[in-house]
Amino acid sequence: MPAKILVPNDERANAMSEESQLNGVLQSSGEVRSQLTQALAGRILLMDGAMGTMIQRCGLSEADFRGNRFRTHERDLKGDNDLLVLTRPDVIENIHHEYLEAGSDIIETNTFNGTSVSQADYGLEAIVYELNVEAARLAKRASTVWTGRTPDRPRFVAGAIGPTNRTLSISPDVNDPAARTITFDALRDAYAEQARGLLDGGVDLLLVETIFDTLNAKAAIVALSEEFEQRGYEVPVMLSVTVTDRSGRTLSGQTIDAFYVSTRHALPFSVGINCALGAREIRPYLAELSNQASTFVSCYPNAGLPNEFGDYDELPDETGQLLREFAESGLVNIVGGCCGTTPDHIRAIAQAVSGLPPRAVPTPEHRTQFAGLEVLTIDTDSNFQMIGERTNVTGSARFARLIKSEEYSEASSVAMEQVQGGANLVDVNMDEAMLESEQTMARFLNFIATEPEIARVPFMIDSSKWSVIEAGLKCVQGKPIINSISLKEGEADFLRKATLAQRYGAGVVVMAFDEVGQADTVERKVEICKRAYQLLTKELDFDPHDIIFDPNILAVATGLEEHNNYAINFIEAIKVIKDACPGVKVSGGVSNLSFSFRGNNVVREAIHSAFLYHAIRVGLDMAIVNAGQLVVYEDIPQELLQHVEDIIFNRRPDATERLVTFAKSVKGEGTTREADLSWRENSVEARLSHALVHGIVDFIDGDVEEARQKYSRPLKIIEGPLMQGMKVVGDLFGAGKM
Repeated sequence: MPAKILVPNDERANAMSEESQLNGVLQSSGEVRSQLTQALAGRILLMDGAMGTMIQRCGLSEADFRGNRFRTHERDLKGDNDLLVLTRPDVIENIHHEYLEAGSDIIETNTFNGTSVSQADYGLEAIVYELNVEAARLAKRASTVWTGRTPDRPRFVAGAIGPTNRTLSISPDVNDPAARTITFDALRDAYAEQARGLLDGGVDLLLVETIFDTLNAKAAIVALSEEFEQRGYEVPVMLSVTVTDRSGRTLSGQTIDAFYVSTRHALPFSVGINCALGAREIRPYLAELSNQASTFVSCYPNAGLPNEFGDYDELPDETGQLLREFAESGLVNIVGGCCGTTPDHIRAIAQAVSGLPPRAVPTPEHRTQFAGLEVLTIDTDSNFQMIGERTNVTGSARFARLIKSEEYSEASSVAMEQVQGGANLVDVNMDEAMLESEQTMARFLNFIATEPEIARVPFMIDSSKWSVIEAGLKCVQGKPIINSISLKEGEADFLRKATLAQRYGAGVVVMAFDEVGQADTVERKVEICKRAYQLLTKELDFDPHDIIFDPNILAVATGLEEHNNYAINFIEAIKVIKDACPGVKVSGGVSNLSFSFRGNNVVREAIHSAFLYHAIRVGLDMAIVNAGQLVVYEDIPQELLQHVEDIIFNRRPDATERLVTFAKSVKGEGTTREADLSWRENSVEARLSHALVHGIVDFIDGDVEEARQKYSRPLKIIEGPLMQGMKVVGDLFGAGKM
């Protein structure tokens, strides 16, 4: 049984009175954030340790958990630690005092399972609000006592918000990858109820911790954002993720940097890592997070790894020395303990980091980043980004057929083909009159979320209906892109949707479309994009690096003279828009350009490749394309290329008629037609280079074996023909020809 820390009644009474007066002042004035920031400028702050470990030491019985109030409750209650704030508040308050005496600057409320979702296991959903209010009051009363004792070192209470026992990103049914045990809305509502109780009880911060599924955390972030909006004030929010094993990923598959990119829209006061691992195992992932995060970083590991009995053997001094090394390496601002740690561990950590400077928070890097299970960074050194277009029911007959017949496994293979074909992102569109688009979007995104090879890339959620987009946003744990928003319905509608994009942590494609209509001239494209940019960045403080302008790639060679400049207008607008709107990226849907030649894939692919070659050279960052179906610019036959570029640049009045006539002589299936194998007659070095440039794997085993017989060492093959092939690939990418 932990030692009882006695608090005089007059000190307790003063704390209760000061607590009620202090909360309103701190919350309304932002003094908590100011005090924490000031303290963190000079030293490393300490959190508390494990609540569960300390409760177990108390040897409480079923009767203790029930108390008088729940003595006839129909379910067993032992193990519902959160309930003790109502039935044994003395035990919980004493544990708070023990940690505060050991040196904690920030203590957590005993509410790790304080949601209706978690309390449903005990049939206690109805008391969740009360439970959180009382937990906050207990912790606040204890912290106020210690603040009174050390006024120069105020103590703070973080409202603990656990991950629940449900996941939004993982299916519980091996036979149905799209199945989920809870919806985003239900989880958001549960978090909102908990947050209301914690805030009404007087917490200084909110801590979303032990995050094993980033989508769960995003539901919490949305709930907190909405609650703050209703109250008219905010409290600092801490986020803490859990790396489940030495793979360096969360349980739902995200890397640490992908987690940060997916949640930094919440502008957390701190981000960190806790639970699952001990300090030794956490270190490399903490270093990765510390290097990237432009906010304070926390770490509260377990007391090592559990032994065969589930107990933790790491001694306090050992934990302290490990965290001292973190501090000496400049990795942390806030430290503490998780499972297995006790007040003795916190005391040892406090002594170990005493006098060591806190981590210097780096200046934020302004880069365009999106995320699936992994991060996609797009900057000045990045290659052109391909957005796979075939998971679109309006653009792919095959995909539409599979979706309508609910063959989701086969439909997911279309997404897989796009990724394997080189797509850096995948666009998903379910706008079809015969579909329940909201449900279909959610089901398909849930399905492919469980396929790591697809889910590693960011998703672009594409719809003309906002309800479909929002349904998709609730299924994506990474940082997706919304395709699209525009000024078509006016500024109020535009800003409302952009605000929701911020809340969900998504980038936006902004179409060059306003109340007048779709922009087709260079002047109109630039005018609309500049107006949208000003609204987003000035009215909403929207990160310009999360803005992607689509200045409208429209069909050329239609027979209408007014359409003849559509391609060159798009190309000329790119640089002007990027110069006028710093930080943004530019994209477009390339298939629209060649719509007049549908049915002739050879001509369409040549138009797309030639257009992209010239657009990329002036700054096009990405485009929606059929990944794997783009011909290399230099491989386009010269006569076809001349006809194609005549229509792209509107170089002659009869360009359309000439290409229509010429197209009849080059009909075919594009890159799916029978391959030209004449390159197989070249040397093995030339064959390997050709295979790398064109992505051909059919002959690679035999060619590599032939090269191995020819060269003295395998390394010579890598340094010779393979490196030469990669140089060609690099040169083509750099020139925008690939």
